[in-house]
Amino acid sequence: MRADLSPELAPRLAEELGLKPAEYEHVVEILGRTPTVTELYMYSLMWSEHCSYKHSRKALRMFPTEGPAVLQGPGENAGVISVGEGWAVAFKMESHNHPSAIEPYQGAATGVGGIIRDIFTMGARPIAILDSLRFGTLDKPRQRYLFEGAVAGIGGYGNCLGVPTVGGEVYFEDAYEGNCLINAMAIGLMREEDLMRAVAAGPGNLLVLIGSTTGRDGIGGASVLASQEFDEKAEEKRPSVQVGDPFTEKLLIEACLELLEGDLLVALGDLGAAGLTSSASEMASRGGVGLEIDVTLVPQREDAMRPFEIMVSESQERMLAVVTPELLGEVQDVCERWGLPATVIGQVTDTGRFVIREGDEVVGDMPAATLAHDAPIYDPVAERPAYLDELQAFDPLTELDHPDDAEMLTATLFDLLASANICSRRWIWEQYDHQVMQGTVVLPGSDAAVLRIGLPGRGEVTDRGIAASSDCNGRYVYLDPYVGAQIAVAEAARNVACSGGRPAAITDCLNFGSPEKPEVFWTFREAIRGMADACRAWEVPVISGNVSFYNESFGQPIYPTPTVGLVGILDDVSKHTTLAFKDAGDVVVLLGETAAELGGSEYLRVAFDTVAGAPPRVDLEHEAALREVLLTAIDEGLLRSAHDCAEGGLAVALAESCVAGGIGADVHLSPDDAGLPPVAALFAETQGRAVVTVAESGVDRLFEIALAHGVPFAVVGTVGGDSLRIEGCVDAEVGAMREVFEGALAAQVHPEETFASEELREG
Repeated sequence: MRADLSPELAPRLAEELGLKPAEYEHVVEILGRTPTVTELYMYSLMWSEHCSYKHSRKALRMFPTEGPAVLQGPGENAGVISVGEGWAVAFKMESHNHPSAIEPYQGAATGVGGIIRDIFTMGARPIAILDSLRFGTLDKPRQRYLFEGAVAGIGGYGNCLGVPTVGGEVYFEDAYEGNCLINAMAIGLMREEDLMRAVAAGPGNLLVLIGSTTGRDGIGGASVLASQEFDEKAEEKRPSVQVGDPFTEKLLIEACLELLEGDLLVALGDLGAAGLTSSASEMASRGGVGLEIDVTLVPQREDAMRPFEIMVSESQERMLAVVTPELLGEVQDVCERWGLPATVIGQVTDTGRFVIREGDEVVGDMPAATLAHDAPIYDPVAERPAYLDELQAFDPLTELDHPDDAEMLTATLFDLLASANICSRRWIWEQYDHQVMQGTVVLPGSDAAVLRIGLPGRGEVTDRGIAASSDCNGRYVYLDPYVGAQIAVAEAARNVACSGGRPAAITDCLNFGSPEKPEVFWTFREAIRGMADACRAWEVPVISGNVSFYNESFGQPIYPTPTVGLVGILDDVSKHTTLAFKDAGDVVVLLGETAAELGGSEYLRVAFDTVAGAPPRVDLEHEAALREVLLTAIDEGLLRSAHDCAEGGLAVALAESCVAGGIGADVHLSPDDAGLPPVAALFAETQGRAVVTVAESGVDRLFEIALAHGVPFAVVGTVGGDSLRIEGCVDAEVGAMREVFEGALAAQVHPEETFASEELREG
């Protein structure tokens, strides 16, 4: 065994690699000797925050993870649920925040590549991508550079793969200026019997590396960058950002799915964060076996790579398979047909140890399970942030002067429609291929994406479908982490229900600052508690996810952002609904009641540059009842349109439905709303509301459904004309709203081009 570190040098290297002194001593205790360089690198990455979840694991136990539809919960590459008739979907969301803040195109592109590999590793064909993005405000050139680069990276990678990008969200806030968030979600489709797990088994079976060669790019990329906050040395970390090759990934998808369909593999794992080290050690620990790898057998694209570099490289587009010796030839034949190398680099053993060789010389020898499971589990100090009392005590209605005449209120509506946090995302999704694979039923721009279950390219088509949405308003979570996190789950569920899907399960990407700061950790724990309580109440389990800590720059954390990706099921995909108003004469109905809740609203930020006040309340029982009304009415064919009330409130929801349908509406506020100040009636972001339209003949039946579930019901207007007219408050021409709404984002990304919103408001 190579002893390449002295007892004096080893602790210093361990500290440089991010291991705490006590963690280093634990490694020494496990090994019974001074670790080698290779072992230190492997332990440091596997015990990093990104790989081990050492600060978050206890809190994550609050999540409900089981349910009748769950086929695979947390602990594998992705979660899997049954969606009926023998079909299953795999889905997961992960972050690529830190690499993207350094190199936005490659950071975002490889984030997509990594989450796609998590999906087909499970045996599922990737069918959709959603992205959830956060940046600083677009008046700053660097933020425009990051935003454009990330969008181009997502589109460039997904388009080359032939996997549609069908939805997502983006917010622009000062809090994300130094640390953008790039969260990617992928969904895959499979038959239930094709579910594959990354569990190594069978001593004597071979370890086969499939895909790209291994280089120094990405060494410590995801695992190291995501386990520390940014400082003035961030640019020095540029070489740690992985470089993607989507064309190789496309070949990997097809080759691996063919191998799985042919029952040629014992196990399959993705080489993501920490590279070979994580994939191999996790597969070994799940199977209770050992592994031996000879690094000289690993195909390398750079000269003189050292063993530790090979073991922790995060070079992209690589998979690790366990193959029986008698099937090796068939496996290599399949890979050769797809133009991919398939190289034997080691074997499964019965020792329980992870042995790394460089030819005949052993450079690492560790109990395999200790890499994946022996990282220390911390219980960080939690302390309620002092700022909460002051911000939550702020009453926007009494402490600010609000507009109350129709001209000013109409101008405010246009300002909101032009806000980067509300305006159309068309500029983004037009860069994505969202219809490839022929399964997209509802295009980007509605409340949720809707996809048909089946693989049309293979002649497998069903009447079933899924709806998917990703949601989180970090501002709400900043103002009240428990309530704000519940709103993220509630909005995702409402978006899916407005589209006709019954919420089934969620994945998440939990983006926070340093867990070693008591106020940050308290916020994290409260957000988890809020999400868990909502998921448990609604019987919507959490089946996969990701924690991203250390999202800070120069000591300033981002808004806490627990992003929720939710998938719902449609028994009949033809019974879906969009937000667009349809025909003149349709009746506009508000389900739910509006309260004077302006805290944390986009109205406050746009009109007063203020982020304060208590966020809207969440009533778990009412939210569930609202979804039942929506789903029942959609199933009966009553609803002509349905749209969640979210950022910007009722006025923005009405405007978006008018713009989407190219038709106006006459709206009269109900008597209950008449007692509210106009700005609250129009722009409050009260939860548990949806704007729906129904033919006049269906109003009574919709009222019966709402009454049966105890959901407030108010007829507020009719569809028709070429303007949105809200009596006494707003008169806005649909064409003018469309031009502002759909042109605002491009105008802010490219401010040198003329933006006509001022002229439209005046004319």
